[in-house]
Amino acid sequence: MTNMMKKLSENIFDKLSMDFLRNQVLKNAYGNDDTVIAKLDPRILLVWYLFFGLVPWFSNNIIFLGGCFLLVAVTTILAKVAGLVLFLFLVGVFSQTGYLFLVSLFFGGNAETIIPLLVLTLKVATVSLASITVFSGLDPDRLSNGLMWFGCPERLSFSISYAYRILPMLMEEFQNVLLSYRLRGKAPESNGFIGKIKYLVYQIQVIIHSFYPLMLNTAKRSRTTVEALEMRGYRYAATNKEVKKMKLSALKITYDDLLFLAVSFLWMAIVAVVMSYM
Repeated sequence: MTNMMKKLSENIFDKLSMDFLRNQVLKNAYGNDDTVIAKLDPRILLVWYLFFGLVPWFSNNIIFLGGCFLLVAVTTILAKVAGLVLFLFLVGVFSQTGYLFLVSLFFGGNAETIIPLLVLTLKVATVSLASITVFSGLDPDRLSNGLMWFGCPERLSFSISYAYRILPMLMEEFQNVLLSYRLRGKAPESNGFIGKIKYLVYQIQVIIHSFYPLMLNTAKRSRTTVEALEMRGYRYAATNKEVKKMKLSALKITYDDLLFLAVSFLWMAIVAVVMSYM
């Protein structure tokens, strides 16, 4: 038993490296181009997200919320979301609702508190999974084009797209800053369970110290990018209707898009019928 726990702790701490975290983040942002969700039209995905991101907040019916949760859970699986994102999702849901149940029991609550907390948990989980599904399946260009088609200001859509595009550069700069700190410092030994704990604490301290130089270096690179865009006529292209029309001409609703909406509508119709008989 002791050897098993030791091996488990070593596997966990070995995976908690910056390379692993970087790969997981980049995979979730850029590595899902071959999934079913990624092949859908961005306009369809945004409309779908508006429903599952807003409607659950206005309902307290457990059957309806459970049906929404099951559907978005399936779409999350189809989107092939990175494991790190799903882990953070589980931690976030528990931190939002799980501790409330423990606190209610501590202050004299009973089993009746499970129902309202379950409703809140389903709402948070449904909206979170819908967000994960959509933004894991949309690359920067498709997301920007979808927002622009709905009349979103071009600068806002470009800002969102640029935030996606700057992610690899941000991770690379973060890696460089961490390497510079490692060269100038001495990491503790990572032998044994206690050693791995000390090494993990050391990594967290380095990450905190790296925040300011990371922001400074990223700001310098962002300024260079903005100047390059200005030299290439970004402001003129942003206001030219012909350029906008050419950019949005690639958006096409296909049979798969209609099938996706039909399956979602059919599932919610079944949920509504079940609600009427309960």
